[in-house]
Amino acid sequence: MAEAGRLLTESMAEVGRAVRPGVTPRELDRIAHDAIVARGAIPAQLGYQGYPATICLSKNEIVVHGIPDDVPLREGDIVTVDFALIFRGFYADMARTLPVGTVGAEAQLLVRVTEEAFWKGFAEAQPGKRMGDVSAAVQRHIESAGFWVVREFVGHGIGTSFHEDPQVPNYGRAGRGPQLRAGMTFALEPMAALRAGNASFLKDGWTATMGRGNLAAQYENTIAITDDGPQLLTGNPVPAASVSR
Repeated sequence: MAEAGRLLTESMAEVGRAVRPGVTPRELDRIAHDAIVARGAIPAQLGYQGYPATICLSKNEIVVHGIPDDVPLREGDIVTVDFALIFRGFYADMARTLPVGTVGAEAQLLVRVTEEAFWKGFAEAQPGKRMGDVSAAVQRHIESAGFWVVREFVGHGIGTSFHEDPQVPNYGRAGRGPQLRAGMTFALEPMAALRAGNASFLKDGWTATMGRGNLAAQYENTIAITDDGPQLLTGNPVPAASVSR
């Protein structure tokens, strides 16, 4: 799974470098597909329960599962790129919300706080603790910044299948939920919105929106619980100073 995570991290970096005004989501989808295949892996989302693309590309108020199209990205958009791959039978999953050119201060803060919330939850992912400790840390950080925790979607166990137990909510009570133990692997994926609201699906059955003008952000990594604490399987470690707030 660590090798799958490394390959996914490299593939995500290729997509991230291509995000700019004028590029289309479908072009980003092609870049992700080619990056995965070039590394000897398989796009996990393509065809999964009928999903038609390699990545989910969720723009502005779209919180998850946006389907790539041919509408160019515009200066000031924020876009969440979310995708997974399979390598030698094992899955890795990650997501990043990225700015398109220069974005507004409110959008910048939402993206930053959502990422920080991941690291707050990650720090709680210790053997012997409970999933609720992770969830409560995520919720506390997002809400302390005045943002809304998206409740309709959760993280998930991951391994030889894409979605496994346990569920990993982004809200909850410390001391509750399944006990964490060494050997568990799951996708922790905080999702936040500018203001309170309920996510709803568009007619395509995939795209979920928080409503016009209500920006949403996501930050996801695959992690493992070890005897020594949590291990990051996708992405890169973040300096501790950046999550001190």
